Amino acid sequence: MLEKQRHQLILDILDEATFISVRDLCMQLNASEATIRRDLNKLAAQNKLEKIRGGAQVIESRAVSNIRLSGSAFLVDKEKNTNTKRMIAKAATEMCEDGDSIIINGGSSTFMMSEFLVDRRMNVLTNSFVLAHELLENSQNQVTLPGGEVYRKQSIILSSFENDTTQNYRGSKMFMGSPGVSEFGVVEGDPLLILAEQKLRKRAEKLIVLADSSKIGVKGNLIFCGIEEVDTVITDSNADSATLQKLKDKGVNVIVVQACD
Repeated sequence: MLEKQRHQLILDILDEATFISVRDLCMQLNASEATIRRDLNKLAAQNKLEKIRGGAQVIESRAVSNIRLSGSAFLVDKEKNTNTKRMIAKAATEMCEDGDSIIINGGSSTFMMSEFLVDRRMNVLTNSFVLAHELLENSQNQVTLPGGEVYRKQSIILSSFENDTTQNYRGSKMFMGSPGVSEFGVVEGDPLLILAEQKLRKRAEKLIVLADSSKIGVKGNLIFCGIEEVDTVITDSNADSATLQKLKDKGVNVIVVQACD
């Protein structure tokens, strides 16, 4: 991850928590303590945060009241299980045909689809501005973005209003990632994400969930949808076989790719 990206993530994290320890930053950004301390020193010198013992806190004049999303940062997730996610994304893209209209929800796994969509000619509605940028720069796909607020940490655009561009779109498939998938349903990390994603789900005929093995069997208290609403789950060969069988028993089509990491 570039230094500039780490600095922005540190500021985004502080916007949410007002205080963060060096240890927590190391874990969230997958960086060494020396790197994080160097980052904090630079940001403090630029008067963007206040460096205190063991960590940093937000400068009062920078405090914001905007709604923030729970969940990890896109740039951090993007570096986890990269090769396996790439194979999952490849399998997802193989479910599409030129001329299709599809919906791709923001996330690190779905972002990997951009590589395999380069030579396609499709209509893509996505709330991921990084995916949209990749497709606009490197492909001839028609790209549509919904209106709303930009959440830089998650690299997505969200709106809680019903009256936006999504209401006029119709897709054959919706592709999404998730923090967890089990026989009880698809987990999400924030109520605002659920509201926005449910709007997208209404515009698609089928739901395909991209979830590497670390997400299979994970349960949570925030459910995007029940498992009976999922058409296909694409995962990897390290996924728990008993859980995959439970998904199949619920009528879910399960596609398993070879784990690479």
